[in-house]
Amino acid sequence: MLNRVILMGRITNDLEIRQSQNGTSVLRFGVAVDRSYAKQGEERQTDFINCVAFNQRAEFISKYFRKGSMIAIEGSIRTGSYQDQNGNKRTTFDVNIDNVSFTGERASDRDSSSQSQYKSNYRQPTQQQPAYNEPSSNPIAIGNMDDFEEILSDDGVPF
Repeated sequence: MLNRVILMGRITNDLEIRQSQNGTSVLRFGVAVDRSYAKQGEERQTDFINCVAFNQRAEFISKYFRKGSMIAIEGSIRTGSYQDQNGNKRTTFDVNIDNVSFTGERASDRDSSSQSQYKSNYRQPTQQQPAYNEPSSNPIAIGNMDDFEEILSDDGVPF
């Protein structure tokens, strides 16, 4: 059996860590995830998925993410049930977060209220990687036929 969920979407509410009765940090929030398809002539639909994180993951998320932030999460679906005010039985579905990742979203893509916090915690690389076909200035990477020795017999070759 397998119960794995991978989501990438935007956080839908302000993040607030709460403490359980035994002192566990708990963070509940929603993630808006666009569906990968849209019917012709209609707008793309969005699913709103409830997520929960505990302890260090909860603290990490609340420190580095905000409402509107793009987030990638991996976890498992957990179900629960309760009785509402009218005595009806209700079932809940949450993604219990095991892993969380940044999505590589640029600071300019975010709203201005959280932009300064994002920049202080994330630095863009300053050096651009060379293109695949550019020659390297590193002599080891370039190589030279003089670096190789010709083997004249099969004696001593371990294979």
